[in-house]
Amino acid sequence: MNMIRMVEAFNLFLAVLFTLAYAYQLVYLFLGLIRRKHWKQPEAAQLHRYAAVISARNEAGVIGELIHTLKQQNYPTDLLDVYVVADNCTDDTAQVSRRAGAIVYERFNQHKKGKGYALDYLFRTLVHEGRDQYDGYLIFDADNLVDPNFVSEMNKVFDSGNYGAITCYRNSRNFGANWISAGYAIWFLREARFLNFPRMLLGSNCHVSGTGFLISADVIRENGGWPYHLLTEDIEFSVSCALKGRRIGYCDKAVIYDEQPTVFRQSWDQRLRWSKGFYQVNANYSGDLVRGFCQKPSRKSWSCYDMFMTVAPGMLLTLVTIAFNLVVCLACWGQPSYIVREILSVSGSFLLSTVASFYLGLLLYGILTVLCEWDQIRISTGKKLLYVFTFPLFMFTYIPISLAALVKKVEWKPIYHTGSRQSLGKAA
Repeated sequence: MNMIRMVEAFNLFLAVLFTLAYAYQLVYLFLGLIRRKHWKQPEAAQLHRYAAVISARNEAGVIGELIHTLKQQNYPTDLLDVYVVADNCTDDTAQVSRRAGAIVYERFNQHKKGKGYALDYLFRTLVHEGRDQYDGYLIFDADNLVDPNFVSEMNKVFDSGNYGAITCYRNSRNFGANWISAGYAIWFLREARFLNFPRMLLGSNCHVSGTGFLISADVIRENGGWPYHLLTEDIEFSVSCALKGRRIGYCDKAVIYDEQPTVFRQSWDQRLRWSKGFYQVNANYSGDLVRGFCQKPSRKSWSCYDMFMTVAPGMLLTLVTIAFNLVVCLACWGQPSYIVREILSVSGSFLLSTVASFYLGLLLYGILTVLCEWDQIRISTGKKLLYVFTFPLFMFTYIPISLAALVKKVEWKPIYHTGSRQSLGKAA
Protein backbone atom coordinates (compact mmCIF):
# COMPACT_ATOMS: atom_id res chain seq x y z
CA MET A 1 0.00 0.00 0.00
CA ASN A 2 2.96 2.30 0.55
CA MET A 3 3.75 1.99 -3.17
CA ILE A 4 0.20 2.95 -4.08
CA ARG A 5 0.33 6.03 -1.87
CA MET A 6 3.72 6.93 -3.33
CA VAL A 7 2.40 6.69 -6.90
CA GLU A 8 -0.69 8.74 -6.02
CA ALA A 9 1.41 11.41 -4.31
CA PHE A 10 3.86 11.56 -7.23
CA ASN A 11 1.09 11.91 -9.81
CA LEU A 12 -0.75 14.50 -7.74
CA PHE A 13 2.41 16.53 -7.21
CA LEU A 14 3.19 16.65 -10.93
CA ALA A 15 -0.40 17.45 -11.88
CA VAL A 16 -0.53 20.36 -9.42
CA LEU A 17 2.93 21.58 -10.47
CA PHE A 18 2.05 21.63 -14.17
CA THR A 19 -1.31 23.27 -13.52
CA LEU A 20 0.19 26.06 -11.43
CA ALA A 21 3.14 26.58 -13.75
CA TYR A 22 1.00 27.08 -16.86
CA ALA A 23 -2.13 28.58 -15.29
CA TYR A 24 -1.12 32.08 -16.38
CA GLN A 25 -1.79 31.09 -19.98
CA LEU A 26 -5.50 30.98 -19.13
CA VAL A 27 -5.23 34.77 -18.80
CA TYR A 28 -3.64 34.85 -22.25
CA LEU A 29 -6.48 32.70 -23.54
CA PHE A 30 -9.10 35.07 -22.15
CA LEU A 31 -7.36 38.15 -23.57
CA GLY A 32 -6.97 36.41 -26.92
CA LEU A 33 -10.74 36.22 -27.20
CA ILE A 34 -10.93 40.03 -27.27
CA ARG A 35 -11.62 41.28 -30.76
CA ARG A 36 -8.60 42.88 -32.38
CA LYS A 37 -10.43 46.01 -33.47
CA HIS A 38 -10.33 47.16 -29.83
CA TRP A 39 -6.59 47.70 -30.18
CA LYS A 40 -5.40 50.48 -32.47
CA GLN A 41 -1.79 51.37 -33.17
CA PRO A 42 -1.06 55.13 -33.51
CA GLU A 43 0.22 56.39 -36.84
CA ALA A 44 3.99 56.66 -37.17
CA ALA A 45 5.61 60.08 -36.94
CA GLN A 46 8.54 58.94 -39.10
CA LEU A 47 9.05 56.58 -42.00
CA HIS A 48 12.17 54.59 -41.13
CA ARG A 49 14.66 52.99 -43.47
CA TYR A 50 14.69 49.19 -43.56
CA ALA A 51 16.52 46.31 -45.17
CA ALA A 52 14.53 43.16 -45.89
CA VAL A 53 16.84 40.19 -45.38
CA ILE A 54 16.26 36.73 -46.84
CA SER A 55 18.45 33.72 -46.11
CA ALA A 56 17.90 31.16 -48.87
CA ARG A 57 19.31 27.78 -49.81
CA ASN A 58 18.15 26.36 -53.14
CA GLU A 59 14.94 28.41 -53.17
CA ALA A 60 14.88 29.43 -56.83
CA GLY A 61 11.31 28.16 -57.18
CA VAL A 62 9.77 30.54 -54.64
CA ILE A 63 12.10 33.41 -53.80
CA GLY A 64 11.08 35.52 -56.79
CA GLU A 65 7.48 35.69 -55.47
CA LEU A 66 8.68 36.92 -52.08
CA ILE A 67 10.89 39.62 -53.57
CA HIS A 68 7.99 40.72 -55.77
CA THR A 69 5.72 41.16 -52.73
CA LEU A 70 8.46 43.17 -51.02
CA LYS A 71 8.88 45.37 -54.07
CA GLN A 72 5.11 45.99 -54.09
CA GLN A 73 4.90 47.28 -50.52
CA ASN A 74 2.81 50.36 -49.75
CA TYR A 75 5.96 52.02 -48.48
CA PRO A 76 8.49 54.36 -50.13
CA THR A 77 10.79 52.27 -52.31
CA ASP A 78 13.84 54.35 -51.41
CA LEU A 79 13.37 53.37 -47.75
CA LEU A 80 13.29 49.61 -48.34
CA ASP A 81 16.16 47.57 -49.77
CA VAL A 82 15.97 43.81 -50.31
CA TYR A 83 18.98 41.58 -49.57
CA VAL A 84 19.36 37.88 -50.25
CA VAL A 85 22.05 35.63 -48.82
CA ALA A 86 22.28 32.69 -51.23
CA ASP A 87 23.65 30.27 -48.66
CA ASN A 88 25.49 27.22 -50.05
CA CYS A 89 23.17 27.14 -53.06
CA THR A 90 23.57 24.64 -55.88
CA ASP A 91 20.72 26.05 -57.98
CA ASP A 92 20.11 29.50 -59.51
CA THR A 93 18.67 31.15 -56.37
CA ALA A 94 21.18 33.99 -56.70
CA GLN A 95 20.34 34.68 -60.36
CA VAL A 96 16.57 34.57 -59.77
CA SER A 97 16.95 36.96 -56.85
CA ARG A 98 19.01 39.44 -58.85
CA ARG A 99 16.52 39.40 -61.70
CA ALA A 100 13.75 40.10 -59.20
CA GLY A 101 15.60 43.18 -57.95
CA ALA A 102 17.37 42.02 -54.79
CA ILE A 103 20.94 42.75 -53.73
CA VAL A 104 22.54 39.31 -53.52
CA TYR A 105 25.49 37.93 -51.59
CA GLU A 106 26.59 34.36 -52.17
CA ARG A 107 28.03 32.43 -49.25
CA PHE A 108 29.74 29.04 -49.29
CA ASN A 109 30.66 27.46 -45.96
CA GLN A 110 29.92 23.80 -45.31
CA HIS A 111 31.12 23.94 -41.71
CA LYS A 112 28.84 26.75 -40.54
CA LYS A 113 25.48 26.04 -42.12
CA GLY A 114 22.11 27.50 -41.32
CA LYS A 115 20.16 30.71 -41.10
CA GLY A 116 21.96 32.09 -38.05
CA TYR A 117 25.35 31.97 -39.74
CA ALA A 118 23.94 33.43 -42.97
CA LEU A 119 22.42 36.40 -41.11
CA ASP A 120 25.63 37.01 -39.21
CA TYR A 121 27.59 36.94 -42.47
CA LEU A 122 25.30 39.54 -44.06
CA PHE A 123 25.26 41.93 -41.10
CA ARG A 124 29.04 41.84 -40.80
CA THR A 125 29.44 42.30 -44.57
CA LEU A 126 27.17 45.35 -44.57
CA VAL A 127 29.23 46.92 -41.79
CA HIS A 128 32.47 46.15 -43.64
CA GLU A 129 31.13 47.73 -46.84
CA GLY A 130 29.63 50.72 -45.05
CA ARG A 131 26.11 49.79 -46.17
CA ASP A 132 24.56 49.34 -42.73
CA GLN A 133 22.72 52.67 -42.76
CA TYR A 134 19.37 51.26 -41.72
CA ASP A 135 17.05 51.75 -38.77
CA GLY A 136 15.94 48.13 -38.76
CA TYR A 137 16.10 44.77 -40.52
CA LEU A 138 13.09 42.70 -41.61
CA ILE A 139 13.84 38.96 -41.57
CA PHE A 140 12.03 36.60 -43.94
CA ASP A 141 12.21 33.01 -45.18
CA ALA A 142 12.27 32.46 -48.93
CA ASP A 143 8.84 30.80 -49.07
CA ASN A 144 7.01 33.76 -47.50
CA LEU A 145 4.56 36.08 -49.19
CA VAL A 146 4.17 39.51 -47.60
CA ASP A 147 0.98 41.54 -47.27
CA PRO A 148 1.28 44.91 -49.11
CA ASN A 149 0.90 46.86 -45.83
CA PHE A 150 3.40 44.77 -43.87
CA VAL A 151 6.25 47.30 -43.70
CA SER A 152 4.00 50.29 -43.04
CA GLU A 153 2.25 48.46 -40.19
CA MET A 154 5.52 47.28 -38.66
CA ASN A 155 6.82 50.83 -38.93
CA LYS A 156 3.94 52.10 -36.76
CA VAL A 157 4.97 49.83 -33.89
CA PHE A 158 8.70 50.35 -34.43
CA ASP A 159 8.31 54.15 -34.47
CA SER A 160 7.10 54.07 -30.86
CA GLY A 161 10.73 53.43 -29.89
CA ASN A 162 9.73 50.86 -27.26
CA TYR A 163 10.94 47.68 -28.94
CA GLY A 164 14.22 46.10 -29.93
CA ALA A 165 12.35 43.61 -32.10
CA ILE A 166 8.80 43.11 -33.36
CA THR A 167 7.09 39.93 -34.57
CA CYS A 168 4.08 39.65 -36.87
CA TYR A 169 0.87 37.77 -37.64
CA ARG A 170 1.89 34.52 -39.34
CA ASN A 171 -0.73 33.02 -41.65
CA SER A 172 -0.31 30.12 -44.07
CA ARG A 173 -0.26 30.06 -47.86
CA ASN A 174 -1.09 26.32 -48.02
CA PHE A 175 -3.33 25.78 -45.00
CA GLY A 176 -5.63 23.37 -46.81
CA ALA A 177 -2.99 21.17 -48.45
CA ASN A 178 -3.32 18.37 -45.86
CA TRP A 179 -3.41 17.66 -42.11
CA ILE A 180 0.32 18.37 -41.75
CA SER A 181 0.30 21.87 -43.22
CA ALA A 182 -2.94 22.58 -41.34
CA GLY A 183 -1.34 21.48 -38.06
CA TYR A 184 1.48 23.97 -38.52
CA ALA A 185 -0.89 26.72 -39.58
CA ILE A 186 -3.20 26.34 -36.57
CA TRP A 187 -0.19 26.34 -34.24
CA PHE A 188 1.17 29.60 -35.65
CA LEU A 189 -2.26 31.25 -35.65
CA ARG A 190 -2.67 30.16 -32.03
CA GLU A 191 0.74 31.66 -31.23
CA ALA A 192 -0.32 34.98 -32.72
CA ARG A 193 -3.83 35.11 -31.23
CA PHE A 194 -3.40 33.51 -27.81
CA LEU A 195 0.24 34.22 -26.95
CA ASN A 196 1.78 37.25 -28.64
CA PHE A 197 -1.43 39.31 -28.86
CA PRO A 198 -2.11 38.99 -25.08
CA ARG A 199 1.55 39.62 -24.27
CA MET A 200 1.40 42.84 -26.25
CA LEU A 201 -1.78 43.91 -24.45
CA LEU A 202 -0.16 43.24 -21.08
CA GLY A 203 3.12 44.94 -21.98
CA SER A 204 5.05 41.69 -21.64
CA ASN A 205 7.70 40.33 -23.99
CA CYS A 206 6.60 38.57 -27.16
CA HIS A 207 8.70 35.90 -28.87
CA VAL A 208 9.97 35.93 -32.45
CA SER A 209 9.20 32.82 -34.43
CA GLY A 210 11.45 31.98 -37.33
CA THR A 211 10.34 34.52 -39.89
CA GLY A 212 8.48 37.78 -40.41
CA PHE A 213 10.11 39.81 -37.66
CA LEU A 214 11.86 43.16 -37.40
CA ILE A 215 15.09 43.79 -35.49
CA SER A 216 16.32 47.25 -34.58
CA ALA A 217 19.66 48.10 -36.15
CA ASP A 218 20.78 49.22 -32.70
CA VAL A 219 20.37 45.64 -31.47
CA ILE A 220 22.47 44.31 -34.34
CA ARG A 221 25.19 46.87 -33.63
CA GLU A 222 25.10 46.10 -29.91
CA ASN A 223 25.49 42.37 -30.63
CA GLY A 224 28.17 42.88 -33.25
CA GLY A 225 26.08 40.95 -35.78
CA TRP A 226 23.90 37.91 -35.16
CA PRO A 227 25.59 35.70 -32.51
CA TYR A 228 22.72 33.20 -32.29
CA HIS A 229 23.71 29.89 -33.82
CA LEU A 230 21.78 27.17 -32.01
CA LEU A 231 19.35 25.10 -34.06
CA THR A 232 16.51 27.43 -33.03
CA GLU A 233 18.24 30.77 -33.32
CA ASP A 234 14.92 32.65 -33.11
CA ILE A 235 14.16 31.24 -29.65
CA GLU A 236 17.75 31.86 -28.57
CA PHE A 237 17.36 35.50 -29.60
CA SER A 238 14.04 35.75 -27.72
CA VAL A 239 15.67 34.34 -24.58
CA SER A 240 18.55 36.79 -24.90
CA CYS A 241 16.10 39.69 -25.13
CA ALA A 242 14.25 38.52 -22.00
CA LEU A 243 17.49 38.23 -20.04
CA LYS A 244 18.67 41.67 -21.12
CA GLY A 245 15.33 43.33 -20.49
CA ARG A 246 15.03 44.15 -24.18
CA ARG A 247 11.41 44.29 -25.31
CA ILE A 248 9.94 42.33 -28.21
CA GLY A 249 6.65 43.67 -29.53
CA TYR A 250 3.93 42.28 -31.77
CA CYS A 251 2.23 43.85 -34.77
CA ASP A 252 -1.16 42.27 -35.34
CA LYS A 253 -1.74 44.09 -38.63
CA ALA A 254 1.53 43.02 -40.28
CA VAL A 255 0.78 39.76 -42.09
CA ILE A 256 2.96 37.19 -43.81
CA TYR A 257 1.94 33.95 -45.49
CA ASP A 258 4.25 31.03 -44.84
CA GLU A 259 4.42 27.76 -46.76
CA GLN A 260 4.32 24.72 -44.46
CA PRO A 261 5.68 21.23 -45.16
CA THR A 262 3.15 18.74 -46.50
CA VAL A 263 5.35 15.61 -46.48
CA PHE A 264 5.77 13.92 -43.10
CA ARG A 265 9.47 13.17 -43.68
CA GLN A 266 10.24 16.86 -44.13
CA SER A 267 7.99 17.78 -41.23
CA TRP A 268 9.81 15.23 -39.06
CA ASP A 269 13.21 16.69 -40.00
CA GLN A 270 12.10 20.26 -39.36
CA ARG A 271 10.43 19.59 -36.02
CA LEU A 272 13.29 17.33 -34.96
CA ARG A 273 15.58 20.34 -35.45
CA TRP A 274 13.18 22.55 -33.50
CA SER A 275 12.97 20.03 -30.64
CA LYS A 276 16.74 19.63 -30.50
CA GLY A 277 17.10 23.40 -30.62
CA PHE A 278 14.71 23.79 -27.68
CA TYR A 279 16.80 21.29 -25.71
CA GLN A 280 19.92 23.31 -26.59
CA VAL A 281 18.33 26.57 -25.48
CA ASN A 282 17.09 24.92 -22.31
CA ALA A 283 20.54 23.55 -21.49
CA ASN A 284 22.30 26.85 -22.20
CA TYR A 285 19.89 29.38 -20.71
CA SER A 286 17.59 27.80 -18.11
CA GLY A 287 19.82 28.74 -15.20
CA ASP A 288 19.96 32.37 -16.29
CA LEU A 289 16.18 32.45 -16.83
CA VAL A 290 15.52 31.03 -13.35
CA ARG A 291 17.79 33.65 -11.82
CA GLY A 292 16.00 36.26 -13.93
CA PHE A 293 12.51 35.44 -12.72
CA CYS A 294 13.62 35.00 -9.11
CA GLN A 295 14.50 38.70 -8.96
CA LYS A 296 12.21 41.51 -7.83
CA PRO A 297 8.89 41.33 -9.73
CA SER A 298 9.09 43.41 -12.91
CA ARG A 299 8.41 43.20 -16.62
CA LYS A 300 11.85 41.62 -17.06
CA SER A 301 11.36 38.97 -14.38
CA TRP A 302 7.94 38.06 -15.78
CA SER A 303 9.37 37.82 -19.31
CA CYS A 304 12.07 35.48 -17.99
CA TYR A 305 9.43 33.25 -16.39
CA ASP A 306 7.26 33.23 -19.53
CA MET A 307 10.31 32.41 -21.64
CA PHE A 308 11.39 29.69 -19.21
CA MET A 309 7.99 28.01 -19.48
CA THR A 310 8.23 28.27 -23.29
CA VAL A 311 11.58 26.47 -23.52
CA ALA A 312 10.99 24.07 -20.59
CA PRO A 313 10.75 20.49 -21.91
CA GLY A 314 7.12 20.03 -20.87
CA MET A 315 6.55 17.26 -23.41
CA LEU A 316 9.60 15.38 -22.13
CA LEU A 317 8.54 15.72 -18.49
CA THR A 318 5.07 14.45 -19.38
CA LEU A 319 6.61 11.44 -21.12
CA VAL A 320 8.78 10.74 -18.08
CA THR A 321 5.66 10.77 -15.90
CA ILE A 322 3.86 8.42 -18.29
CA ALA A 323 6.90 6.12 -18.38
CA PHE A 324 7.03 6.06 -14.57
CA ASN A 325 3.41 4.93 -14.35
CA LEU A 326 3.95 2.30 -17.04
CA VAL A 327 6.95 0.93 -15.16
CA VAL A 328 4.90 0.82 -11.95
CA CYS A 329 2.15 -1.10 -13.75
CA LEU A 330 4.65 -3.66 -15.10
CA ALA A 331 6.48 -3.96 -11.80
CA CYS A 332 3.33 -4.80 -9.85
CA TRP A 333 2.84 -8.15 -11.61
CA GLY A 334 3.56 -10.93 -9.19
CA GLN A 335 2.14 -8.97 -6.28
CA PRO A 336 -1.11 -10.03 -4.57
CA SER A 337 -4.11 -9.48 -6.81
CA TYR A 338 -5.66 -6.75 -4.66
CA ILE A 339 -2.41 -4.73 -4.90
CA VAL A 340 -2.28 -5.25 -8.67
CA ARG A 341 -5.86 -3.98 -8.99
CA GLU A 342 -5.15 -0.91 -6.88
CA ILE A 343 -1.96 0.01 -8.74
CA LEU A 344 -3.55 -0.54 -12.15
CA SER A 345 -6.48 1.58 -11.05
CA VAL A 346 -4.25 4.45 -9.88
CA SER A 347 -1.66 4.41 -12.68
CA GLY A 348 -4.10 3.35 -15.39
CA SER A 349 -6.49 6.15 -14.53
CA PHE A 350 -3.64 8.65 -14.49
CA LEU A 351 -2.38 7.51 -17.90
CA LEU A 352 -5.84 7.69 -19.48
CA SER A 353 -6.61 11.07 -17.93
CA THR A 354 -3.24 12.47 -19.04
CA VAL A 355 -3.68 11.40 -22.65
CA ALA A 356 -7.32 12.52 -22.69
CA SER A 357 -6.50 15.90 -21.14
CA PHE A 358 -3.68 16.42 -23.63
CA TYR A 359 -5.97 15.65 -26.57
CA LEU A 360 -8.92 17.68 -25.30
CA GLY A 361 -6.73 20.66 -24.42
CA LEU A 362 -5.24 20.71 -27.91
CA LEU A 363 -8.69 20.21 -29.43
CA LEU A 364 -10.02 23.18 -27.46
CA TYR A 365 -7.15 25.38 -28.61
CA GLY A 366 -7.69 24.21 -32.17
CA ILE A 367 -11.42 24.98 -32.04
CA LEU A 368 -10.93 28.42 -30.49
CA THR A 369 -8.14 29.30 -32.91
CA VAL A 370 -10.10 28.32 -36.01
CA LEU A 371 -13.27 30.04 -34.80
CA CYS A 372 -11.45 33.26 -33.87
CA GLU A 373 -9.45 33.30 -37.11
CA TRP A 374 -12.25 31.92 -39.30
CA ASP A 375 -12.13 34.68 -41.90
CA GLN A 376 -8.33 34.49 -42.18
CA ILE A 377 -8.39 30.79 -43.09
CA ARG A 378 -9.26 30.66 -46.78
CA ILE A 379 -10.37 27.05 -47.17
CA SER A 380 -13.76 25.33 -47.18
CA THR A 381 -15.82 25.00 -43.99
CA GLY A 382 -15.54 21.23 -44.19
CA LYS A 383 -11.74 21.33 -44.22
CA LYS A 384 -11.66 23.81 -41.36
CA LEU A 385 -13.73 21.45 -39.22
CA LEU A 386 -11.71 18.41 -40.28
CA TYR A 387 -8.37 19.99 -39.45
CA VAL A 388 -9.58 21.08 -36.02
CA PHE A 389 -9.82 17.39 -35.14
CA THR A 390 -6.54 16.40 -36.81
CA PHE A 391 -4.64 19.20 -35.05
CA PRO A 392 -4.23 17.20 -31.79
CA LEU A 393 -3.00 14.22 -33.84
CA PHE A 394 -0.41 16.45 -35.51
CA MET A 395 0.74 17.60 -32.08
CA PHE A 396 0.86 13.99 -30.80
CA THR A 397 3.51 13.26 -33.45
CA TYR A 398 5.80 15.48 -31.37
CA ILE A 399 6.06 12.58 -28.88
CA PRO A 400 8.40 10.40 -30.97
CA ILE A 401 10.08 13.53 -32.32
CA SER A 402 10.87 14.76 -28.81
CA LEU A 403 12.30 11.37 -27.87
CA ALA A 404 14.39 11.12 -31.03
CA ALA A 405 15.78 14.63 -30.47
CA LEU A 406 17.18 13.49 -27.12
CA VAL A 407 19.53 10.92 -28.62
CA LYS A 408 19.93 11.83 -32.29
CA LYS A 409 22.55 14.17 -33.69
CA VAL A 410 20.64 16.85 -35.58
CA GLU A 411 21.92 19.17 -38.28
CA TRP A 412 20.19 21.92 -40.21
CA LYS A 413 18.46 20.57 -43.34
CA PRO A 414 16.70 22.65 -46.01
CA ILE A 415 12.93 22.40 -46.44
CA TYR A 416 11.94 22.38 -50.09
CA HIS A 417 9.03 24.57 -51.16
CA THR A 418 6.65 24.52 -54.09
CA GLY A 419 5.07 27.97 -53.93
CA SER A 420 1.50 26.81 -53.19
CA ARG A 421 -1.07 29.64 -52.93
CA GLN A 422 -4.11 27.87 -51.54
CA SER A 423 -5.20 30.14 -48.70
CA LEU A 424 -4.03 33.69 -49.03
CA GLY A 425 -6.11 36.18 -47.15
CA LYS A 426 -5.89 39.31 -45.08
CA ALA A 427 -5.99 39.46 -41.30
CA ALA A 428 -8.56 41.67 -39.69
